[in-house]
Amino acid sequence: MFVTPWKLNQRGILGMNRRNIEYISRYNQRRLFPLVDNKFKTKVLAEEAKINTPKLIGLVESQYDVTHLTDILKGINGFAIKPAKGSGGKGIMVLKRNVEGEFIKSSGAVVSLGELQRHVTNTLAGLHSLGGNPDVALIEELIEVDSFLSDFSFEGVPDIRVIVCRGYPVMAMIRLATRASDGKANLHQGAVGVGLDIATGRPLNAVQFGEPVTHHPDTGRDLSTLAIPGWHTLLVLAARCYEISGLGYLGTDMVLDSKHGPMLLELNARPGLAIQLANGEGLLHRLRKIDALKKRELSLSAEERVALSQQWFASKKENLL
Repeated sequence: MFVTPWKLNQRGILGMNRRNIEYISRYNQRRLFPLVDNKFKTKVLAEEAKINTPKLIGLVESQYDVTHLTDILKGINGFAIKPAKGSGGKGIMVLKRNVEGEFIKSSGAVVSLGELQRHVTNTLAGLHSLGGNPDVALIEELIEVDSFLSDFSFEGVPDIRVIVCRGYPVMAMIRLATRASDGKANLHQGAVGVGLDIATGRPLNAVQFGEPVTHHPDTGRDLSTLAIPGWHTLLVLAARCYEISGLGYLGTDMVLDSKHGPMLLELNARPGLAIQLANGEGLLHRLRKIDALKKRELSLSAEERVALSQQWFASKKENLL
């Protein structure tokens, strides 16, 4: 069905051109992009600010390191390998050891040492990086998903995206892996996106491939029963990423670990717009509110900014998902 630009604007739908010109170009200095385009640099920033991130097991920077993967992974039963400059989940491989000591994917497929080495070699060559530039590979400790969320995702870790503008959380969603997405929390590959009420963390709306859903397609869980433990703490963490990155418009991607609580996975200086579909609402009206803030409101602490966001952007829906 065709929808006029006037109608989209009335509903507060933020388009790509406006996002690029009025928010990314306006609030994000290009010199800061490398800090978030590189997951290793982001990890260093987060650790300096005492923000939890998955533990780094090793950094593969050269072909010499590739030949010594066996030594790096000695005694490690589970890990994730990620390109430092990757985006959209490309090049991420999550493996565990079976009882025979072989590396296996969540699907049960065995990955040989040779296959793993080829994957990391391709990563170093830039196969998965932004612009195809040479890269390095991070090897991180596996995240243990909070037990409350484990049944809401299929063979993958659910992650939570919060859009933060000038330090204020404005919109959030949780991305749930599915069989179609191959266990990855990527909406374009078929993950389920569930919009979350900024005030409570409760579900508002859910989509898969842009179509409304009410239950997880693989686990069958009723998405209306989903709740995010430690929601306020997670929002404060997202708000603090404004200070550590210097970016005025960013996407923060977090996970809930059963031991460590909210953990930062990565930051994105060019967050996508599908979060509007997941929420069933446009970003623009909320962003206009932030655009109009006075100097005093921009100097508040992360906790104070979160309290105001929860007040301003609380859902007015009587019934949730």
